[in-house]
Amino acid sequence: MAGRYDSNPFAEEEVNPFAEQGGRGKSAGQSNYGGGAFYTSYPGSVPAASNSRLSPLPHEPADFYSDRGATVDIPLDSSKDLKKKERELQAKEAELNKREKELKRREEAAQRAGIVIEEKNWPPFFPIIHHDIAGEIPIHLQRLLYFAFASLLGLFICLFWNIIAVTAAWIKGEGVKIWFLAIIYFISGVPGAYVLWYRPLYRAMRTESALKFGWFFLFYLLHIGFVIYSAVAPPIIFKGKSLTGILPAIDVIGDHVIVGIFYFIGFGFFCIESLLSVWVIQQVYLYFRGSGKAAEMKREAARGAMRAAI
Repeated sequence: MAGRYDSNPFAEEEVNPFAEQGGRGKSAGQSNYGGGAFYTSYPGSVPAASNSRLSPLPHEPADFYSDRGATVDIPLDSSKDLKKKERELQAKEAELNKREKELKRREEAAQRAGIVIEEKNWPPFFPIIHHDIAGEIPIHLQRLLYFAFASLLGLFICLFWNIIAVTAAWIKGEGVKIWFLAIIYFISGVPGAYVLWYRPLYRAMRTESALKFGWFFLFYLLHIGFVIYSAVAPPIIFKGKSLTGILPAIDVIGDHVIVGIFYFIGFGFFCIESLLSVWVIQQVYLYFRGSGKAAEMKREAARGAMRAAI
């Protein structure tokens, strides 16, 4: 009969992997008591691997690696909103394409009918007319048209200064009638010059139309006659002192020196405008004849007279 403290022969032999090779099943700190093994841990010793069980790590919070711990809310209907916005953008794009095609169709129809759509772009701070010499006029005609435009601006300066000088004469007792006439000259002269001779010349150089050249020559001659008359300002047709010519300047300077100086400055402006206008019409006429537009205008006039007779 086995002893009380004998080991169980059927028990599994426990092997300590950290035990020395010479020993078997026991280490320096291991002893048997009552058929069981227990270990005594010394400082610096390693416990047996067979009996060591690691406890599970505690669960880390969701914001363990986050500085702020803020939660991110992802809306569930974001995909629906995106699809809705995409449909709205597609509808707007389709509407813009439709308007663009309609506008293009109208422009093409206007071009086929001979109608030119002119966008007002001058002066830049308050557009009132269409003016694009660099973009619409052939390169060999741009310089000449710039001089013609300078004569239009020169007329504006002449008539504006004329208002200033006549206003000074009115203050010195020359009467209000000459001031009203100066205002009428300015209001009718500048827009009339643009409509009657500058715009026909602009369109003639843009489209090479002989009839428009003829329209320009007719009214530009009237313009030259007016500025030459204004430079002299005889008291026969208009009230003499309503224009700053040489004769009113001589008459006024005897009574009012400052007003007389204003009139002499106006006289100088009208003289410069007269010389520039004569040069412009001469250059336009030379181009008109050299390009064969004169013969073309005669043929068109002959055809027009024949159609009128028929």
